Amino acid sequence: MNTTSFQRRHIGPNENDQKQMLDVIGVDSLDQLINETIPEDIRLQGVLHLDPPMSEYEYLNHIEELSKKNKVFRSYIGLGYHEAIVPSVIKRNVLENPGWYTAYTPYQAEIAQGRLEALLNYQTMICDLTGMELANASLLDESTAAAEAMALLYDVRERAQKKANTHKFFVSEEILPQTLSVLKTRAIPIGVELVVGNHQEFNFSDEYYGAIVQYPGKHGQVYDYTDFIGKANANNIKVAVAADILSLVKLKAPAEFGADVVVGTTQRFGIPLGYGGPHAGYFATKSAYKRSIPGRIIGVTKDRNENRALRMALQTREQHIKREKATSNICTAQVLLAVMAGMYATYHGKDGIQFIADSVHRSTSTLADALSTIGFSQTNTHYFDTITVKVDAIILKATAEAHEINFNYIDNNTISISINETVGLREINAILNTFTEAFNLPKATVTDFIEIDTIPDLAKRNTPFLENEIFNSFQSETEMMRYIKRLERKDLALNHSMISLGSCTMKLNAASEMLPLSLANWGNIHPFVPLDQAEGYQEVLKKLEEQLNEITGFAGTSLQPNSGAQGEFAGLMTIRAYHINNKDHHRNICLIPASAHGTNPASAVMAGMKVVVTKTAENGNIDVDDLREKVLKHKDNLAALMVTYPSTHGVFESAIKEITQIIHDNGGQVYMDGANMNAQVGLTNPATIGADVCHLNLHKTFAIPHGGGGPGVGPICVAPQLVPFLPTNPIIPTGGEKAITAISAAPWGSALACLISYGYIAMLGAQGVTDATRLAILNANYIKERLDGHYKTLYKGEMGRAAHEMIIDCRDFKENGIEVVDIAKRLMDYGFHAPTVSFPVAGTMMIEPTESENIAELDRFCDAMIAIRKEVAFAVKDEPNNVLKNAPHTMAMITADEWDFPYSRQLAAFPLEFVYDNKFWPTVRRVDEAFGDRNLICSCNPIEDYMEV
Repeated sequence: MNTTSFQRRHIGPNENDQKQMLDVIGVDSLDQLINETIPEDIRLQGVLHLDPPMSEYEYLNHIEELSKKNKVFRSYIGLGYHEAIVPSVIKRNVLENPGWYTAYTPYQAEIAQGRLEALLNYQTMICDLTGMELANASLLDESTAAAEAMALLYDVRERAQKKANTHKFFVSEEILPQTLSVLKTRAIPIGVELVVGNHQEFNFSDEYYGAIVQYPGKHGQVYDYTDFIGKANANNIKVAVAADILSLVKLKAPAEFGADVVVGTTQRFGIPLGYGGPHAGYFATKSAYKRSIPGRIIGVTKDRNENRALRMALQTREQHIKREKATSNICTAQVLLAVMAGMYATYHGKDGIQFIADSVHRSTSTLADALSTIGFSQTNTHYFDTITVKVDAIILKATAEAHEINFNYIDNNTISISINETVGLREINAILNTFTEAFNLPKATVTDFIEIDTIPDLAKRNTPFLENEIFNSFQSETEMMRYIKRLERKDLALNHSMISLGSCTMKLNAASEMLPLSLANWGNIHPFVPLDQAEGYQEVLKKLEEQLNEITGFAGTSLQPNSGAQGEFAGLMTIRAYHINNKDHHRNICLIPASAHGTNPASAVMAGMKVVVTKTAENGNIDVDDLREKVLKHKDNLAALMVTYPSTHGVFESAIKEITQIIHDNGGQVYMDGANMNAQVGLTNPATIGADVCHLNLHKTFAIPHGGGGPGVGPICVAPQLVPFLPTNPIIPTGGEKAITAISAAPWGSALACLISYGYIAMLGAQGVTDATRLAILNANYIKERLDGHYKTLYKGEMGRAAHEMIIDCRDFKENGIEVVDIAKRLMDYGFHAPTVSFPVAGTMMIEPTESENIAELDRFCDAMIAIRKEVAFAVKDEPNNVLKNAPHTMAMITADEWDFPYSRQLAAFPLEFVYDNKFWPTVRRVDEAFGDRNLICSCNPIEDYMEV
């Protein structure tokens, strides 16, 4: 037995497991099962051309050697990215802890109270610092958050503005360059006209609906926007402010001078640079816009016993409900990073955050004074952490790089220097030494900090922040460690049991894939350093692109999209650019099957397309006749078809090549949603089925953890005709020769997270990634067979097989008064997270076990589902006092003196023998969803402040 094989560690079922499972399914071999599952005409004929697999030991040595090719200079580039100190207690107990990074988005609130509390803390921190009434639980980065602000303000225009088609949006020339590029990408397809200019000279008129300004400006100047926003409001122009989160400790909160939306990044709150990400963007606004805010909102509610509980609030406004009517396609956010940023504020507390901000400002003013003393003019009249210096930049750059220092070179005569929390006297003197050496000046040394307050009184913060007890209780490491653990224990993650969420692919996130994220040579690289300082990253990213090209059968890849939804948008924008390049500006119809995930229609609308929905046949497949009819109706304007394969119904549709050919014959391109790619790798691919572009969820198929709701990475892979249109970046050019503007802030998106997928492929190799697919299909079909006779499988392939997931029908249980949500809550008592509930069909469950689970875990899950089915049979309609309706059962219920339920405590809490060995206790009873939406509380205030009278 080869114990060095990573494949043996990643794939759950061993040979004996596989034989037992094949016997249950009723096939002689795994090959037979695959042949009965995947249509023959789309099967790959050869093997993937990937490098031979490495052992875990070999890979860890390899990735460490690669990291040494990165040059970790002191980067004072700024532009939204700053070196930050990750507190060790947070690094060890959150970032490196599978109890935090393997959890899923907290749809099942009762077993997610820990990260819900951590996210509520994050939202409270954002509301406190910005002064706004409402914040969401993170967005992807600052630039995409700014684009969401532009879109929100467009959506909430006054009726007269909508009637007059008021569509101009002013952008201050002080905005970060990457943000301007992302704004352009989002503005054009939805009909918003950007006007870039000097905010101090802006001519207010009724042609504009909104504006955005940077606070402080991109090169450090602190502006007072009070007059600007006052004039804007007088003209019915709403204003978004992109604000540096740490500066808000010292600067007036944007809400105080009238901001409608505040966005930014929390990267400098204890998150590694990581060559651009992942980082948690933030978004805060007025409560009046609560129905339009993008992303997830964590809110306070109560459980069935009137106890305080947390949940995701106002979900009806999200893309999975509103679909093409959604204002945003955001699905994955950056939960793990938001948790870390919130923990950073919790650990440092108000006084600690104040000290850090004061220290950064003191270091900046000390440097400015010292440079002035040796003859260099600093031009910012007011600043927080960034100064602008007049200097011969060409001469300085050569010396700076020799001293391993990066500045932001604005032009040949101007640079900016951004100071961060890691800077002390030694770093200040190193900067001074660079200047004196470059220009042959006498050496200058600073021996102490000086107190120069460059922030005018009118711009200073005078309002309190971080006063809640949560930010003033855990300043010792002992208490912080215990607080993090206390929250972790409230959450069910993959380190406890299988999470069989359909369309989510909750596979193993192996320790060897995760460990490199903690290496300084990967974490401390600024995204805008010269390429020769990131040769390790460039090698990894180029290799990953090649690997993904090989796996998908495509010609080019962009790693820039930092979520699956962003990948969808990017892919559709390349299709849009392709049609425009061919003078087919009129092609704007996007066909989408009725069963598609809600991000699909939302992304299509964002890309300026008109959604036409195609019917689903009775067997769950795309209705080819209806598709053909709609294609012929719209053939002159057909832009694209969006299709998920295998389908969201868990089936490899045999007509897929016919479907894609119909689209191509009528001038359209085919976009394949890669959410279910875990059923394709090594066996078929998007190019073979006839797709032209797909996005991949690296946080599904390629082992990046879900992090409780992010990070995600959603690269797009494209056919040759679309390669020229892959997205670029305004600072570090990427993409094709006819590239669309940026999709996200950083050139390679969440580059640090890409190391995980690189490691996954490197350690599995061609046979390993293919076997992962084969075993994912085996596990799904094993569950299907075990549940047959107890639950009806809604859709099957032509040979009666499922793909890597399947849907069970729970709608008939209503005769017993039981809803599918009752089964989801009851599974918690058995120690399992529910499969995906009511998607893509209401009243059903979609189950996806992944290849990482062995037969013992699959059997525990099946035993639980079969036991629950028997419980359903005993339930009586209109008699809700039963074990399903009362689920989940908490420790407080089970240990209470009184027991008023018509079943035993044992049945409630320990319904099967295996539960005793690994009991998970939900910490709240079933949450009241409606109450939480009626009484929206999104920060740590006393609940009495908000309750309906």
